[in-house]
Amino acid sequence: MIKRPDTSCDFPKSVCIYEVGARDGLQNETCLPSQSKINFINLLSQSGLSHIEAGAFVSAKRVPQMADSLNVMRAIKRQDNISYSALTPNIQGFEMALSARADEVAIFASASEGFSQHNINCSISESLKRFEPVMALAQLHNIPVRGYLSCVIDCPYDGPTSASQVLQITKRLIDMGCYEVSLGDTIGTGTPIKVANLLHTLQGQISNHQIAVHFHNTWGQALPNIYQALSMGINTIDTSVAGLGGCPYAPGASGNVATEDVVYLCHQLGIETGIDLDTLAIAGWMICQQLNITPRSNVSIAMKARQLQ
Repeated sequence: MIKRPDTSCDFPKSVCIYEVGARDGLQNETCLPSQSKINFINLLSQSGLSHIEAGAFVSAKRVPQMADSLNVMRAIKRQDNISYSALTPNIQGFEMALSARADEVAIFASASEGFSQHNINCSISESLKRFEPVMALAQLHNIPVRGYLSCVIDCPYDGPTSASQVLQITKRLIDMGCYEVSLGDTIGTGTPIKVANLLHTLQGQISNHQIAVHFHNTWGQALPNIYQALSMGINTIDTSVAGLGGCPYAPGASGNVATEDVVYLCHQLGIETGIDLDTLAIAGWMICQQLNITPRSNVSIAMKARQLQ
């Protein structure tokens, strides 16, 4: 039995919802026309979101869904109060992000050696070394950098990930210049007790404002895990509208937690998000119609059913 650390509820007054549906979501779905993505991001921009991950400058061969990110980010109607970000694993990607006028960029590492090898074909240490030129260019151009850290709970190849390992790599990413590190439960096996133990370890040495959480809903635990994180003062949550996405390098991983479900939870807890749930749900249904799928958001489906009554 895993022992829960002593934690007291300390819900934040407001949270930052970091919308990843247009990148982390769509890169794991069927390829869509560029205009569909542009319309999707434009609609998301009207919902009150402050951060939208709009594209990825990665290998078009490995991730063909993101091959048009430059054209998409150049064509979207930007809102002044929204930060539009892009994933940039190398210098070439960073230069394309600059050309696309990205407001910030993101790099990604793994907390497990097995996943690092399967995902980007190198060790954790080698992956961090590769990011040094990107960090230098970002500093030169005054572009904020966000870090993603995968498999913070379990790895599909190595098994459980130790909290001390997550702490060590998170600190390295912050020391390199990342303003925030998003902790990813890539295969969705996390539970509130596991999340509590992980955050308890990190919060001893890292400030809450430098931590975000990113949960997949493979085992249906994303919302309970987010509730746990909120109760420990975490106020930045990665979400994907309609629950789009997954992970191509993590067998069995399902979609990200749905933005609509998280916003509903926060509003019911009295936590401000600044997001209009109706507009968000419309964006989710619109992109799902383009993908010929049904939203994986319970809240969105319930809202639709209520409208039809």
